Amino acid sequence: MSEITKIQLGQNGPLVSKLGLGCMRMSSIWGGPAPDEKESIATIHQALESGINFLNTGDFYGAGHNEMLIGKAIKGIRDKAFISVKFGAIFHNGQWIGMDLRPVAIKNFVNYSLTRLGIETIDLYQPSRMDGSVPVEDIIGTIAGLVEEGKVRHIGVSEITADQLRTANSIYPISALETGYSLADRQIEIDLLPAAKELGIAVVAFANTAEGLLTGDLKAPLSKDDYRNHFSRFQGENLIKNLEKVEVLKQLAQNKDCTPTQLAIAWVNSQGEQIMPLVSMSRRLRLPENIAAMDILFTPEEVNVLNSTFAIGAIKGSTYLQR
Repeated sequence: MSEITKIQLGQNGPLVSKLGLGCMRMSSIWGGPAPDEKESIATIHQALESGINFLNTGDFYGAGHNEMLIGKAIKGIRDKAFISVKFGAIFHNGQWIGMDLRPVAIKNFVNYSLTRLGIETIDLYQPSRMDGSVPVEDIIGTIAGLVEEGKVRHIGVSEITADQLRTANSIYPISALETGYSLADRQIEIDLLPAAKELGIAVVAFANTAEGLLTGDLKAPLSKDDYRNHFSRFQGENLIKNLEKVEVLKQLAQNKDCTPTQLAIAWVNSQGEQIMPLVSMSRRLRLPENIAAMDILFTPEEVNVLNSTFAIGAIKGSTYLQR
C-alpha cells in the first residue's frame, strides 16, 4: 500500500494523515446491529499500521459504545492515534431529539468522553453542529477553557456556516472544519470552503459517497427497509435521475480500472492540500482500496466531465447533510 501523506490541521496545528478513519459504523447506527468488535478493533490497528492516525468519533455514536471501542483499540498505543471527538447531539431510543451546547453540558460531555476513551487529553474536540441556542462565543470559549485545563489539544467545528466559522476562529484558532463534501454535495464551495481556505483551516470531509449514492451499487427503488428512503434524493424520480448521473462516474471508473467509490474519494482528495477525505470503515478489507484511492489522479478532461455532470445542484433532492 502507498504511504499516506500528511495534512496540517490549522495554520500552526499538528500533521495528521490526509486520509481519516471514520469509526461511526463500528457501532450500531440507524437501529442496526453493531459490527463485529474484534474486526473493528483489528481495522483500527491495521489503519494505524498503514499510516492512518486520524480516528474520528462522536460521543453519541452508539450511546458511547464507539468511544469505548476506540479506547480498547488504542490501549497501550495511545501516541499512535489522533482522536477527534464530536459532541452535543442528544439521542433517545436511537432517535435524535436535539442539541445541548450549554457550557455546563460541554464540561460534562468531555469528562465522560475522556473516561470512555481511557485517555487524558482529546486531540480535537468539536461541537457536532451549531443550532443557535447558545452563542458561538460561549461554545468556543468553553472549549478553549478545556484546552487550558489540558483536557483538549485542538478545537474543531462541524456543520457550521461561513459566518459562524469566522466568529469561532476569532475567539480561538480553529484547527479543522468537519463537513459533508462529495461530488453530490458541493454547496460548501459557495462560501464555507473559501472561508476555511482563507483562515487556514483544514477541512475534514465526510460522506464522500453521499450515503452510498456514488458507489455505483444502488438501484431504484431502494428496499422498503432502507433508511435512505427518508431522504428526498433517494425517492422516486429523484433517485432515477441521480443514478443516471452516477452512470458517468461508473464509466469513468471502468476506464481508470478502479471503483466508483475510489473515484469519489479521489475527487474529494484532489480538491486541495487542506482537505481530508474521512472514510467510514469497519472491516480491514476496505483499507487497501481506500488507501489506493488517494493515489488516483484526474486529467483536465476528466475533471471537466465530473464538474459538468455533478455541478452544484445537479443532484436532485437532499439528505440530512443539507440541514
